[in-house]
Amino acid sequence: MSGSDQQLRISYTGDKPSRHEFPVILGYATLYQADASESALPDAKSARRLLSERRPNIITRLETRISGLANGLDIQKHLDAALLGTARLGLRHGSFGTDFHHYHNEDHVLDLAERRLGRMIEQCGLDAMPADDWLALVLFSACHDLRQREVKDAPGPVGGNEASSISETFRILDTCGFDQTSDRSIYVAMELMIAGSTFDPRLSEASPDTTNLTGGALARSLGLWLDGVKPSWREDQDARRGERLGRLAADIDTANVGEAFGLLGRSALQLAEEQLMRRKLNPEQAESAQQALSFLSYGQQHYFFDLHRFSSREAERVFGPQKLANSEKVRNTSAALTAHFESSPATNGRVVMDAFAALCAGA
Repeated sequence: MSGSDQQLRISYTGDKPSRHEFPVILGYATLYQADASESALPDAKSARRLLSERRPNIITRLETRISGLANGLDIQKHLDAALLGTARLGLRHGSFGTDFHHYHNEDHVLDLAERRLGRMIEQCGLDAMPADDWLALVLFSACHDLRQREVKDAPGPVGGNEASSISETFRILDTCGFDQTSDRSIYVAMELMIAGSTFDPRLSEASPDTTNLTGGALARSLGLWLDGVKPSWREDQDARRGERLGRLAADIDTANVGEAFGLLGRSALQLAEEQLMRRKLNPEQAESAQQALSFLSYGQQHYFFDLHRFSSREAERVFGPQKLANSEKVRNTSAALTAHFESSPATNGRVVMDAFAALCAGA
């Protein structure tokens, strides 16, 4: 075990944490520091100001979602945290700043908190979980993708983006009035939910070292990893709840597989555009063509059939039937896209994305 792993193991000592210890499981809170986006938006007031100027509908939509879940609970802290997380994401990687990501931006928060969580609520019913659990999933929607440019890895199988998002989420909770001791359950839940959203695309490369033997979302094997690095976690009610919510959160995060095929295709295009940007490939230039074709053909099949697995029974019941209905369309679209460019290679990535969009529209 590395020194870093040893530090993680001693970050929590039992069901009643000492006030001298940070009351969470993994101990990522001090590994990643605040950046310029945190300084620019230090609190909920500044977040509301930015959103009021740029996207006032986000405030209304998140307030409506949270109010509908509260069941008499005071929603102010949850709303403040959700707005601050969404505004930070929009400033750092969305339309409010200079590093625009086509998928991981402020609209992704609404995709999860409104549309996907809305389907869960509609089909399972509000009584399926306590209000605190639903509210935790809204906060996950707002905070799990806060960082997309982290270069420093975290110990274990948790990604650097996810670990740094956990660190920032804890600071958001602190700023918005949550207490690390009396509100320990929300800190633990956010920590395990965001950690579990780590997505490993390396199915053939996965090994016992990663503990994520199947690739895909870490949430499916998060409990097994915790068994190894924190054997007492199952004795902790907050940790058991966090692991359960982590599986639901990962399913909501990847539920594009179980949405209408048009929405699945749209998310694929957004991710393709984002991937080209991250690789510094201009979609209008020839060198982007092969990358776009690979991602939208083989890559989509690999994600849909090899990597994605539901982590919770609830999400499989809600999104599974549509995933099954999408499966033939994914195969056919991938095959048709590949065939389309066999005799006449694509001139650039934009041509590939336009062809994919047309195939999805006609599917």
